[in-house]
Amino acid sequence: MPPLHAGTPGSCPRCHALFGKSSPGGAQIPVLASFEVHDLPKAVVLYHFFPPDEVVSAVLFGELAAGLVSRGWDVTAFPCNRDFRNPAISYPPRGKWNGVDVRRLWRPGFAQSTGNGRILNALWMIARWSLLAFDPRMRPDVLILGTDPILSVAVALVWRRLKPRTRIAHWCFDLYPEAAIADGILKADGRAAAFLRALARRAYASCDLIVDIGSCMRARLEPYQTDAHKETLVPWALEESSAVTPIHEAEREAVFGTTALALMYSGSLGRAHSFEGILQLARELRQHDVRIAFSVAEKTVSVLRNTLLPEDTNVALVPAVPASEIAQRLSAPDICIVTLKEEWAGIVLPSKFFGALSMGRPVLFCGSPESAIAQWIEEYKIGWVLTSDSIGKIAEEMARLNGNRRDLEDMFRRCHRVYTEHFSKAVTVDRWDRELRKLLEFCESKRGLSEGCQ
Repeated sequence: MPPLHAGTPGSCPRCHALFGKSSPGGAQIPVLASFEVHDLPKAVVLYHFFPPDEVVSAVLFGELAAGLVSRGWDVTAFPCNRDFRNPAISYPPRGKWNGVDVRRLWRPGFAQSTGNGRILNALWMIARWSLLAFDPRMRPDVLILGTDPILSVAVALVWRRLKPRTRIAHWCFDLYPEAAIADGILKADGRAAAFLRALARRAYASCDLIVDIGSCMRARLEPYQTDAHKETLVPWALEESSAVTPIHEAEREAVFGTTALALMYSGSLGRAHSFEGILQLARELRQHDVRIAFSVAEKTVSVLRNTLLPEDTNVALVPAVPASEIAQRLSAPDICIVTLKEEWAGIVLPSKFFGALSMGRPVLFCGSPESAIAQWIEEYKIGWVLTSDSIGKIAEEMARLNGNRRDLEDMFRRCHRVYTEHFSKAVTVDRWDRELRKLLEFCESKRGLSEGCQ
Protein backbone atom coordinates (compact mmCIF):
# COMPACT_ATOMS: atom_id res chain seq x y z
CA MET A 1 0.00 0.00 0.00
CA PRO A 2 1.44 3.45 -0.89
CA PRO A 3 2.20 5.66 2.11
CA LEU A 4 -0.49 8.02 3.31
CA HIS A 5 0.01 11.75 3.01
CA ALA A 6 1.42 13.58 6.02
CA GLY A 7 -0.93 16.53 5.78
CA THR A 8 -4.67 16.91 6.16
CA PRO A 9 -7.05 14.58 4.27
CA GLY A 10 -7.70 17.23 1.65
CA SER A 11 -4.06 18.01 0.92
CA CYS A 12 -3.40 15.18 -1.52
CA PRO A 13 -5.83 13.52 -3.97
CA ARG A 14 -5.32 10.01 -2.64
CA CYS A 15 -5.88 11.00 0.98
CA HIS A 16 -8.92 13.04 -0.01
CA ALA A 17 -10.40 9.99 -1.73
CA LEU A 18 -9.66 7.78 1.25
CA PHE A 19 -10.90 10.22 3.89
CA GLY A 20 -13.51 12.19 2.00
CA LYS A 21 -16.68 11.21 3.87
CA SER A 22 -17.61 11.38 7.55
CA SER A 23 -19.55 8.75 9.50
CA PRO A 24 -22.35 9.75 11.91
CA GLY A 25 -19.81 9.49 14.73
CA GLY A 26 -17.41 11.88 13.00
CA ALA A 27 -14.90 9.31 11.71
CA GLN A 28 -13.58 9.77 8.19
CA ILE A 29 -14.79 6.98 5.92
CA PRO A 30 -13.34 6.13 2.49
CA VAL A 31 -15.18 6.76 -0.74
CA LEU A 32 -15.05 3.10 -1.63
CA ALA A 33 -16.29 3.46 -5.17
CA SER A 34 -13.14 5.37 -6.18
CA PHE A 35 -10.57 2.73 -5.31
CA GLU A 36 -9.95 -0.97 -5.49
CA VAL A 37 -9.48 -3.12 -2.36
CA HIS A 38 -5.69 -2.83 -2.58
CA ASP A 39 -6.02 0.96 -2.04
CA LEU A 40 -7.77 0.51 1.29
CA PRO A 41 -5.83 0.55 4.55
CA LYS A 42 -5.10 -3.02 5.59
CA ALA A 43 -5.59 -4.44 9.06
CA VAL A 44 -4.72 -7.87 10.40
CA VAL A 45 -6.61 -9.10 13.48
CA LEU A 46 -4.95 -11.69 15.72
CA TYR A 47 -7.38 -13.24 18.17
CA HIS A 48 -7.65 -16.85 19.31
CA PHE A 49 -11.30 -17.37 18.34
CA PHE A 50 -13.62 -15.81 15.78
CA PRO A 51 -17.26 -16.12 14.66
CA PRO A 52 -19.21 -18.29 14.15
CA ASP A 53 -17.71 -19.23 17.54
CA GLU A 54 -20.14 -17.73 20.09
CA VAL A 55 -17.75 -17.00 22.96
CA VAL A 56 -18.27 -13.33 23.91
CA SER A 57 -14.78 -12.02 23.14
CA ALA A 58 -14.71 -13.78 19.77
CA VAL A 59 -17.99 -12.12 18.80
CA LEU A 60 -16.66 -8.72 19.87
CA PHE A 61 -13.46 -9.06 17.84
CA GLY A 62 -15.49 -10.33 14.90
CA GLU A 63 -17.84 -7.36 15.07
CA LEU A 64 -14.89 -4.97 15.37
CA ALA A 65 -13.31 -6.50 12.26
CA ALA A 66 -16.59 -6.36 10.34
CA GLY A 67 -17.20 -2.80 11.53
CA LEU A 68 -13.82 -1.74 10.18
CA VAL A 69 -14.63 -3.36 6.83
CA SER A 70 -17.84 -1.31 6.64
CA ARG A 71 -15.77 1.81 7.38
CA GLY A 72 -13.36 1.25 4.53
CA TRP A 73 -10.72 -1.20 5.75
CA ASP A 74 -9.39 -4.37 4.17
CA VAL A 75 -9.38 -6.75 7.16
CA THR A 76 -7.91 -10.23 7.52
CA ALA A 77 -8.32 -12.29 10.70
CA PHE A 78 -6.05 -15.18 11.74
CA PRO A 79 -7.87 -17.15 14.48
CA CYS A 80 -7.27 -20.80 15.29
CA ASN A 81 -9.36 -23.48 13.61
CA ARG A 82 -10.84 -24.80 16.90
CA ASP A 83 -14.11 -24.08 18.66
CA PHE A 84 -13.73 -22.48 22.10
CA ARG A 85 -15.99 -24.86 24.02
CA ASN A 86 -15.43 -28.03 22.00
CA PRO A 87 -11.94 -28.36 20.46
CA ALA A 88 -13.15 -31.41 18.55
CA ILE A 89 -15.09 -28.99 16.35
CA SER A 90 -12.91 -27.36 13.69
CA TYR A 91 -13.69 -24.67 11.13
CA PRO A 92 -12.60 -24.44 7.46
CA PRO A 93 -9.16 -22.89 6.85
CA ARG A 94 -10.48 -20.09 4.60
CA GLY A 95 -13.70 -18.15 4.46
CA LYS A 96 -15.45 -14.79 4.55
CA TRP A 97 -17.43 -13.45 7.50
CA ASN A 98 -19.25 -10.14 7.03
CA GLY A 99 -16.58 -8.95 4.63
CA VAL A 100 -13.64 -10.11 6.76
CA ASP A 101 -11.14 -12.48 5.13
CA VAL A 102 -10.79 -15.28 7.72
CA ARG A 103 -7.71 -17.50 7.52
CA ARG A 104 -7.74 -20.06 10.31
CA LEU A 105 -4.50 -21.48 11.65
CA TRP A 106 -4.35 -25.15 12.59
CA ARG A 107 -3.92 -25.72 16.30
CA PRO A 108 -3.78 -28.96 18.33
CA GLY A 109 -6.99 -29.79 20.13
CA PHE A 110 -5.92 -28.87 23.66
CA ALA A 111 -8.89 -27.94 25.84
CA GLN A 112 -9.16 -24.33 26.99
CA SER A 113 -10.93 -25.54 30.13
CA THR A 114 -7.71 -26.94 31.64
CA GLY A 115 -4.72 -24.99 32.87
CA ASN A 116 -2.19 -26.99 30.87
CA GLY A 117 -4.40 -26.76 27.79
CA ARG A 118 -4.58 -22.98 28.02
CA ILE A 119 -0.81 -22.69 28.38
CA LEU A 120 -0.09 -25.02 25.44
CA ASN A 121 -2.65 -23.24 23.28
CA ALA A 122 -1.09 -19.89 24.17
CA LEU A 123 2.42 -21.03 23.28
CA TRP A 124 1.22 -22.50 19.99
CA MET A 125 -0.75 -19.43 18.86
CA ILE A 126 1.96 -16.96 19.91
CA ALA A 127 4.52 -18.95 17.93
CA ARG A 128 2.22 -19.31 14.94
CA TRP A 129 1.35 -15.60 14.82
CA SER A 130 5.02 -14.69 15.23
CA LEU A 131 5.88 -16.83 12.21
CA LEU A 132 3.44 -14.78 10.11
CA ALA A 133 5.80 -11.84 10.48
CA PHE A 134 8.44 -13.76 8.51
CA ASP A 135 6.15 -13.92 5.47
CA PRO A 136 7.20 -11.15 3.02
CA ARG A 137 3.65 -11.09 1.63
CA MET A 138 2.31 -9.96 5.01
CA ARG A 139 2.41 -6.15 4.91
CA PRO A 140 -0.58 -4.82 6.85
CA ASP A 141 -0.77 -1.19 7.80
CA VAL A 142 -2.15 -2.07 11.22
CA LEU A 143 -1.93 -5.18 13.41
CA ILE A 144 -4.68 -5.55 16.05
CA LEU A 145 -3.78 -7.86 18.93
CA GLY A 146 -6.16 -9.18 21.59
CA THR A 147 -5.56 -10.87 24.94
CA ASP A 148 -6.61 -14.42 24.10
CA PRO A 149 -4.59 -16.52 24.40
CA ILE A 150 -2.81 -15.22 27.48
CA LEU A 151 0.21 -12.98 26.79
CA SER A 152 -0.74 -12.59 23.12
CA VAL A 153 0.82 -9.15 23.26
CA ALA A 154 4.23 -10.89 23.15
CA VAL A 155 3.64 -11.24 19.39
CA ALA A 156 4.26 -7.48 19.17
CA LEU A 157 7.93 -8.06 19.96
CA VAL A 158 8.46 -10.10 16.80
CA TRP A 159 6.28 -7.96 14.54
CA ARG A 160 7.94 -4.74 15.66
CA ARG A 161 11.35 -6.14 14.72
CA LEU A 162 10.39 -7.80 11.42
CA LYS A 163 7.61 -5.46 10.23
CA PRO A 164 8.70 -2.04 11.52
CA ARG A 165 6.28 -0.12 9.26
CA THR A 166 3.23 -1.94 10.61
CA ARG A 167 1.46 -0.05 13.36
CA ILE A 168 0.52 -2.27 16.31
CA ALA A 169 -2.67 -1.81 18.36
CA HIS A 170 -3.41 -3.92 21.45
CA TRP A 171 -6.96 -4.24 22.84
CA CYS A 172 -6.67 -5.32 26.49
CA PHE A 173 -9.64 -7.37 27.68
CA ASP A 174 -7.70 -8.70 30.65
CA LEU A 175 -4.18 -8.39 32.03
CA TYR A 176 -1.46 -10.96 32.68
CA PRO A 177 0.30 -11.72 34.95
CA GLU A 178 -2.13 -9.61 37.03
CA ALA A 179 -5.04 -12.02 36.50
CA ALA A 180 -2.93 -15.02 37.54
CA ILE A 181 -1.85 -13.15 40.69
CA ALA A 182 -5.44 -12.20 41.59
CA ASP A 183 -6.46 -15.83 40.99
CA GLY A 184 -3.77 -17.07 43.39
CA ILE A 185 -1.88 -18.95 40.67
CA LEU A 186 1.22 -16.74 40.92
CA LYS A 187 2.78 -14.92 43.86
CA ALA A 188 2.96 -11.17 43.34
CA ASP A 189 6.59 -11.09 44.48
CA GLY A 190 7.60 -14.39 42.86
CA ARG A 191 10.10 -14.95 40.08
CA ALA A 192 7.49 -16.10 37.58
CA ALA A 193 5.46 -12.92 38.04
CA ALA A 194 8.60 -10.79 37.73
CA PHE A 195 9.59 -12.56 34.48
CA LEU A 196 6.09 -12.16 33.00
CA ARG A 197 5.96 -8.48 33.98
CA ALA A 198 9.30 -7.90 32.24
CA LEU A 199 8.03 -9.69 29.14
CA ALA A 200 4.79 -7.69 29.17
CA ARG A 201 6.71 -4.42 29.62
CA ARG A 202 8.80 -5.08 26.51
CA ALA A 203 5.73 -6.18 24.56
CA TYR A 204 3.72 -3.08 25.51
CA ALA A 205 6.69 -0.94 24.52
CA SER A 206 6.47 -2.48 21.03
CA CYS A 207 2.88 -1.25 20.57
CA ASP A 208 1.83 2.05 19.03
CA LEU A 209 -1.66 2.04 20.55
CA ILE A 210 -2.81 0.36 23.77
CA VAL A 211 -6.57 0.26 24.22
CA ASP A 212 -7.87 -0.42 27.72
CA ILE A 213 -11.52 -0.96 28.69
CA GLY A 214 -11.73 1.31 31.71
CA SER A 215 -9.92 3.80 33.92
CA CYS A 216 -9.04 1.13 36.48
CA MET A 217 -7.31 -0.93 33.79
CA ARG A 218 -5.50 2.19 32.63
CA ALA A 219 -4.16 2.57 36.17
CA ARG A 220 -2.97 -1.06 36.15
CA LEU A 221 -1.07 -0.40 32.92
CA GLU A 222 0.66 2.77 34.13
CA PRO A 223 3.58 0.98 35.89
CA TYR A 224 4.65 -0.45 32.53
CA GLN A 225 5.53 3.13 31.44
CA THR A 226 5.13 2.63 27.72
CA ASP A 227 5.20 5.52 25.24
CA ALA A 228 2.32 4.00 23.26
CA HIS A 229 -0.76 6.14 22.76
CA LYS A 230 -3.52 5.09 25.17
CA GLU A 231 -7.28 5.09 24.68
CA THR A 232 -10.28 3.64 26.51
CA LEU A 233 -12.63 1.78 24.15
CA VAL A 234 -15.14 -0.48 25.85
CA PRO A 235 -16.78 -3.74 24.73
CA TRP A 236 -20.38 -3.27 23.68
CA ALA A 237 -23.50 -5.36 24.32
CA LEU A 238 -23.84 -8.37 22.04
CA GLU A 239 -27.54 -7.65 21.62
CA GLU A 240 -28.36 -3.99 21.27
CA SER A 241 -31.89 -2.72 21.66
CA SER A 242 -33.12 0.31 19.70
CA ALA A 243 -35.34 1.27 22.64
CA VAL A 244 -35.87 0.30 26.27
CA THR A 245 -36.65 -3.41 26.40
CA PRO A 246 -40.06 -3.85 28.06
CA ILE A 247 -40.49 -6.13 31.05
CA HIS A 248 -41.16 -9.70 29.96
CA GLU A 249 -44.15 -10.33 32.18
CA ALA A 250 -44.27 -14.13 31.90
CA GLU A 251 -40.55 -14.49 32.67
CA ARG A 252 -40.82 -12.00 35.50
CA GLU A 253 -43.67 -13.89 37.13
CA ALA A 254 -41.83 -17.21 36.73
CA VAL A 255 -38.68 -15.86 38.42
CA PHE A 256 -39.97 -13.24 40.85
CA GLY A 257 -43.65 -13.93 41.36
CA THR A 258 -45.65 -10.77 42.01
CA THR A 259 -42.92 -8.72 43.72
CA ALA A 260 -42.98 -4.97 43.16
CA LEU A 261 -39.24 -4.53 42.62
CA ALA A 262 -37.05 -7.22 41.03
CA LEU A 263 -33.23 -7.41 41.00
CA MET A 264 -31.24 -10.09 39.18
CA TYR A 265 -27.69 -11.37 38.99
CA SER A 266 -27.26 -13.40 35.80
CA GLY A 267 -24.13 -15.06 34.46
CA SER A 268 -20.98 -16.67 35.76
CA LEU A 269 -20.27 -16.57 39.48
CA GLY A 270 -16.57 -17.32 39.45
CA ARG A 271 -13.51 -16.35 41.45
CA ALA A 272 -13.65 -12.75 40.29
CA HIS A 273 -17.22 -12.28 41.53
CA SER A 274 -18.73 -11.81 44.98
CA PHE A 275 -22.24 -12.20 46.38
CA GLU A 276 -21.90 -11.48 50.10
CA GLY A 277 -22.79 -7.79 49.75
CA ILE A 278 -25.87 -8.65 47.72
CA LEU A 279 -27.09 -11.01 50.42
CA GLN A 280 -26.56 -8.31 53.05
CA LEU A 281 -28.68 -5.93 51.00
CA ALA A 282 -31.37 -8.59 50.58
CA ARG A 283 -31.52 -9.00 54.36
CA GLU A 284 -31.96 -5.25 54.77
CA LEU A 285 -34.93 -5.48 52.40
CA ARG A 286 -36.74 -8.46 53.95
CA GLN A 287 -39.63 -6.31 55.15
CA HIS A 288 -40.15 -4.71 51.74
CA ASP A 289 -41.67 -5.98 48.51
CA VAL A 290 -38.26 -6.51 46.88
CA ARG A 291 -36.90 -9.80 45.55
CA ILE A 292 -33.40 -10.71 44.36
CA ALA A 293 -32.74 -13.63 42.00
CA PHE A 294 -29.46 -15.32 41.05
CA SER A 295 -29.58 -16.94 37.61
CA VAL A 296 -26.34 -18.95 37.58
CA ALA A 297 -25.10 -22.34 36.46
CA GLU A 298 -25.63 -25.21 38.89
CA LYS A 299 -21.90 -25.96 39.15
CA THR A 300 -21.21 -22.49 40.59
CA VAL A 301 -24.24 -22.09 42.84
CA SER A 302 -23.36 -24.53 45.66
CA VAL A 303 -21.39 -22.01 47.77
CA LEU A 304 -24.17 -19.46 47.39
CA ARG A 305 -26.83 -22.00 48.35
CA ASN A 306 -24.90 -23.00 51.47
CA THR A 307 -24.67 -19.34 52.52
CA LEU A 308 -28.42 -18.69 52.45
CA LEU A 309 -30.36 -18.62 55.71
CA PRO A 310 -33.91 -19.96 56.20
CA GLU A 311 -35.00 -16.33 56.63
CA ASP A 312 -33.70 -15.33 53.20
CA THR A 313 -37.08 -15.83 51.59
CA ASN A 314 -36.65 -12.82 49.30
CA VAL A 315 -33.66 -14.46 47.55
CA ALA A 316 -34.31 -16.90 44.69
CA LEU A 317 -31.88 -19.26 42.96
CA VAL A 318 -32.98 -20.09 39.44
CA PRO A 319 -31.23 -22.25 36.82
CA ALA A 320 -29.29 -20.54 34.06
CA VAL A 321 -30.90 -20.50 30.64
CA PRO A 322 -29.40 -21.31 27.21
CA ALA A 323 -28.05 -18.48 25.06
CA SER A 324 -31.24 -18.35 23.01
CA GLU A 325 -33.25 -17.40 26.12
CA ILE A 326 -30.86 -14.96 27.80
CA ALA A 327 -32.53 -11.85 26.38
CA GLN A 328 -35.88 -12.99 27.74
CA ARG A 329 -34.37 -13.75 31.15
CA LEU A 330 -32.59 -10.39 31.38
CA SER A 331 -35.77 -8.50 30.47
CA ALA A 332 -37.52 -9.80 33.62
CA PRO A 333 -35.87 -7.64 36.35
CA ASP A 334 -36.05 -3.92 37.01
CA ILE A 335 -32.40 -3.73 38.08
CA CYS A 336 -29.40 -5.81 36.98
CA ILE A 337 -26.66 -6.76 39.45
CA VAL A 338 -22.96 -6.74 38.55
CA THR A 339 -20.20 -7.76 40.97
CA LEU A 340 -16.40 -7.75 40.87
CA LYS A 341 -14.02 -8.38 43.75
CA GLU A 342 -11.76 -5.44 44.54
CA GLU A 343 -8.57 -7.35 43.76
CA TRP A 344 -9.87 -7.95 40.22
CA ALA A 345 -10.65 -4.30 39.48
CA GLY A 346 -8.74 -3.19 36.40
CA ILE A 347 -7.90 -6.76 35.39
CA VAL A 348 -11.26 -7.73 33.87
CA LEU A 349 -14.51 -5.85 33.23
CA PRO A 350 -17.91 -7.63 33.46
CA SER A 351 -19.56 -7.32 30.04
CA LYS A 352 -23.00 -7.74 31.62
CA PHE A 353 -22.79 -4.07 32.64
CA PHE A 354 -23.11 -2.97 29.01
CA GLY A 355 -25.82 -5.53 28.27
CA ALA A 356 -27.93 -4.14 31.12
CA LEU A 357 -27.61 -0.56 29.90
CA SER A 358 -28.45 -1.54 26.33
CA MET A 359 -31.73 -3.02 27.53
CA GLY A 360 -32.44 0.09 29.56
CA ARG A 361 -31.82 -1.33 33.03
CA PRO A 362 -29.96 0.42 35.85
CA VAL A 363 -27.09 -1.44 37.48
CA LEU A 364 -26.43 -2.27 41.11
CA PHE A 365 -22.66 -2.70 41.23
CA CYS A 366 -20.94 -4.47 44.12
CA GLY A 367 -17.24 -3.73 43.83
CA SER A 368 -14.52 -1.14 44.24
CA PRO A 369 -15.67 2.51 44.14
CA GLU A 370 -12.45 3.16 42.19
CA SER A 371 -13.42 0.83 39.35
CA ALA A 372 -14.50 2.14 35.96
CA ILE A 373 -18.02 0.75 36.38
CA ALA A 374 -18.47 2.58 39.68
CA GLN A 375 -17.23 5.80 38.11
CA TRP A 376 -19.57 5.47 35.12
CA ILE A 377 -22.50 4.81 37.44
CA GLU A 378 -21.75 7.95 39.42
CA GLU A 379 -21.03 10.08 36.34
CA TYR A 380 -24.14 9.13 34.37
CA LYS A 381 -26.52 8.39 37.28
CA ILE A 382 -27.35 4.92 35.99
CA GLY A 383 -27.41 2.87 39.17
CA TRP A 384 -25.84 2.34 42.57
CA VAL A 385 -22.43 1.34 43.94
CA LEU A 386 -22.86 -1.09 46.83
CA THR A 387 -20.24 -0.96 49.59
CA SER A 388 -20.37 -1.78 53.30
CA ASP A 389 -21.00 1.91 53.96
CA SER A 390 -23.78 2.35 51.39
CA ILE A 391 -25.97 -0.71 52.09
CA GLY A 392 -28.37 1.16 54.36
CA LYS A 393 -28.79 4.10 51.99
CA ILE A 394 -29.31 1.84 48.97
CA ALA A 395 -31.85 -0.26 50.88
CA GLU A 396 -33.83 2.92 51.53
CA GLU A 397 -33.67 3.83 47.85
CA MET A 398 -34.85 0.37 46.81
CA ALA A 399 -37.74 0.53 49.28
CA ARG A 400 -38.76 3.87 47.77
CA LEU A 401 -38.54 2.62 44.20
CA ASN A 402 -40.75 -0.40 44.77
CA GLY A 403 -43.74 1.92 44.94
CA ASN A 404 -42.63 4.40 42.29
CA ARG A 405 -42.68 2.98 38.77
CA ARG A 406 -42.46 6.43 37.19
CA ASP A 407 -39.00 7.13 38.65
CA LEU A 408 -37.88 3.63 37.73
CA GLU A 409 -39.01 4.01 34.13
CA ASP A 410 -37.21 7.36 33.94
CA MET A 411 -34.06 5.45 34.92
CA PHE A 412 -34.78 2.88 32.20
CA ARG A 413 -34.80 5.61 29.57
CA ARG A 414 -31.70 7.33 30.93
CA CYS A 415 -29.72 4.09 30.97
CA HIS A 416 -30.63 3.30 27.37
CA ARG A 417 -29.77 6.84 26.27
CA VAL A 418 -26.39 6.72 28.03
CA TYR A 419 -25.59 3.38 26.38
CA THR A 420 -26.55 4.65 22.93
CA GLU A 421 -24.53 7.85 23.27
CA HIS A 422 -21.41 6.51 24.99
CA PHE A 423 -21.06 2.72 24.88
CA SER A 424 -22.82 1.37 21.77
CA LYS A 425 -21.11 -0.64 19.05
CA ALA A 426 -21.55 2.15 16.48
CA VAL A 427 -19.95 4.74 18.75
CA THR A 428 -17.08 2.46 19.80
CA VAL A 429 -16.22 1.14 16.33
CA ASP A 430 -16.30 4.71 15.01
CA ARG A 431 -13.74 5.59 17.66
CA TRP A 432 -11.66 2.54 16.73
CA ASP A 433 -11.71 3.68 13.11
CA ARG A 434 -10.55 7.17 14.08
CA GLU A 435 -7.76 5.93 16.35
CA LEU A 436 -6.42 3.48 13.78
CA ARG A 437 -6.46 6.10 11.05
CA LYS A 438 -4.51 8.43 13.33
CA LEU A 439 -1.75 5.84 13.31
CA LEU A 440 -1.62 6.18 9.51
CA GLU A 441 -2.04 9.95 9.18
CA PHE A 442 1.61 10.89 9.17
CA CYS A 443 4.27 9.62 6.80
CA GLU A 444 6.88 9.89 9.56
CA SER A 445 6.12 7.93 12.72
CA LYS A 446 7.98 8.43 16.01
CA ARG A 447 10.31 5.62 14.91
CA GLY A 448 11.14 7.43 11.68
CA LEU A 449 10.29 4.42 9.52
CA SER A 450 7.87 5.84 6.96
CA GLU A 451 9.03 6.76 3.50
CA GLY A 452 7.13 9.99 3.01
CA CYS A 453 4.67 11.04 0.34
CA GLN A 454 6.08 11.13 -3.14
